[in-house]
Order: sequence, then C-alpha cells, then structure tokens
Amino acid sequence: MEQIIIHVDMDAFYASVETRDDPSLRGKPLIIGSLPHERGVVATCSYEARKFGVHSGMNIKEAYRLCPHGIYRHPDFNKYRTVSRQLHEIWYSYATAAQAVSLDEAYLDVTEQAGNLEGARQIAMTIKKRTREEIGLTCSVGVGYSKTAAKTASEEKKPDGYYEIPDPESFVNLVIDRDVRVLYTIGEKTARKLNLAGIYTVRDIQNNGAKVKELLGKSGLWILQIASGIDNRKVTPYRPEDAKSIGREVTFQQDVNDYGYLKDVLLLLSLCVDHRARRVGLQGGGVTLKLTYADMTSITRSRLDDLCESAYQIYRIAADLLDKEEEQPVRLIGVSIYNLAQHRYRQLSLFDYEEDHLDVAQKEMEKLLDNLGRKYGLDFIGNLDKIYGSQVLYRTIEYMRKRSEN
Repeated sequence: MEQIIIHVDMDAFYASVETRDDPSLRGKPLIIGSLPHERGVVATCSYEARKFGVHSGMNIKEAYRLCPHGIYRHPDFNKYRTVSRQLHEIWYSYATAAQAVSLDEAYLDVTEQAGNLEGARQIAMTIKKRTREEIGLTCSVGVGYSKTAAKTASEEKKPDGYYEIPDPESFVNLVIDRDVRVLYTIGEKTARKLNLAGIYTVRDIQNNGAKVKELLGKSGLWILQIASGIDNRKVTPYRPEDAKSIGREVTFQQDVNDYGYLKDVLLLLSLCVDHRARRVGLQGGGVTLKLTYADMTSITRSRLDDLCESAYQIYRIAADLLDKEEEQPVRLIGVSIYNLAQHRYRQLSLFDYEEDHLDVAQKEMEKLLDNLGRKYGLDFIGNLDKIYGSQVLYRTIEYMRKRSEN
C-alpha cells in the first residue's frame, strides 16, 4: 500500500455524548436538534431512533410523526466541542497528517507509523480502545489505501465497527452492485440525475462512462474514477484560510414581517461572523446576505467591499442589502463574508488620518448595541461572549422576536 489511511467516525456523536452523561437515556430513541413544536431539523439521533426511520437532516415535524414517543433535546455544542478536542488529541497522536472533517470524524495518514496493514490494524484497535476507555464513547474505524476506501470502510460495520479495504480491487468488489449513493461524493441531487438516466448502481456508472460525463461534467470524471477505486488524494490538514466564506444564519420559529427586527438580528449575526473570523485571523473582502421567504424560495445578495474588518462594517453592508429587497415574510436570514484573506490592504483616505476607522466602527457598534439593549431590555454588551454560542444566540433572537410582536 503506497499510503495507509484511517478514517475515524464517532457513532451518533451528539446523542452518544448525551447518553454517556445521562445513563437514563440509554436504550431510548433520542433525537438531538430542534424540539417537535419548533422549526428545524434533526442534527443526529440515537440508533434506537433510527429504527423508526429518523435520520440526520430530517425535518423535526417528520421525525416526531415517525417517533412521537422519542426524547427530543437541543444540542449542546460547547460540550460537544470540548469532547471533540479530547478525541482529536487521541487520534492525531498516531498520524503524520490529520484532517478533521467535522467535530466527530477525521482522516489520519498512518503510512509511516503503521508500515503495513497489520500495523494499521493495531493502531485502529488502539484508537477504538482509548476512545472507549478515556472518553467513554464508541467509534467506527476504517482502514484503506485511499481516503474514499477508508471512509467507506468506517461505514461498513457501524456502530462500534472496524473494517479494512486494502486495495482498489477490494473496494470495487465491495461496492460494485450497491446503490450509487455508496460513493459518498454522490449526494441526493446527483443520484437523482443518474437515476433518471437509468444509472442506479456503481456497476451502471462503470458501464455508462460517456453518459455520466455528459450528465455531470468534471464531477462526472471524478465519480468515474472513484467508481473504479482510483483516489490518490492526500490527507491534508484543514487550514482556516482555505475556507471560502464564514457565515451565520438563523431560522425563525414564525415568519417575520418586521424588517426593523430583521436588522436587529443582522446586527447579532454580524457580531458572530466577525468573532469567528477573528478567531482564525481572517478578514473578508465582501458580504453576502441570505434570505429564505415563507414560500421557501431563497435569495442571496452580495457586495464586494474592502471594509469588512469589523462587525459594524459587515452589518452596515448587510443592512443596506436588506433595504434593497422587497418586503415579504422571512423564514430565515443569514450573513457571511467571503473573499477571505489573512491581511487585506486598501487605499487610505482622509478619514483614516483623522481617526482610526476601526476605532470609529467599534464606537458605532457600541452605540447600536446600547440602543438594542434599551429596545429589548437586555445587556448585549455585557453578554457578547454568551451570545456567540449557538444556543444563547437562538434563544435571544427568539426572545427579541416575541418582544417585537408585542
């Protein structure tokens, strides 16, 4: 094997953490995400809930219809991030290169440490053992000659499983007659396109190469390679500067008609976006506003602008974009920055010589937050660190919505 890659994937991560911390949940259908009376989706669920057809990304109302006796809880992302750091510390100690895919899964290049398949097997078993004994959770581990093989292997024996795919021939033999969705690069929309063309299995992909390329273009070429077991990608550590955008959005529990309130929400979202960007040392060169209306149609509006160095500047651009839209009931609003860079240069103006523009922006933001606090009876300035957290942010925005309606 030219390279040996391990893929580690936690089993129903959020639900497993909650069950570990509250043993009374063990063996019960636990759904983490929105609550049944709220708008939203399932973030993850226990394997007991999956028996009823519940799965990640499902509308919470549909999940409740399938599993009305389930236990529904909001996610605690601060807790999950803490556990994730503990997990990654264990996993990364066995790799020359590691690539986190999410809080609960990662690719590990163990070519040097393992030496051969037997060595990789021992590392995988050690990772499973330490994850169980030190963190109190189970994980599924796959060993493969490529990232695709390792990912496929980790899915093969879930939960708490282990599987290995040592070469392209073994990979193709495993997946050849399975649905095209077994190739994890194929999503629902792509699968639908292939199905409409009479392509249902990996074998169909191999036998209809020209049609696949015609349907999917460059991505079709990649899918043809994967279907033949060809994947030479390396494990590449994630770098924040490689991100295409940094954003935050919120779905309201009821459609919103008050565009003044929407601007108040944009202010908080802009603070969160700026906070995330500063944590990784990035600045934006443009702002995007996203709106989803009550009829589920979505729009995005963007503007390139060098002045995206503060939450105030992000907010002003996003609010201006909102002002240009026709008012109609809004279901979701989001703001993001793009064209990211670690350092951004711009031409100085007379304004800069009179007073630093970031100091001005900071003072203007404090004024806006002070006004917002008086409007809703909340101390925003004193609680920003809490508001950056998802749960507090959503609760605050919902509280503001109810106050704005009275």
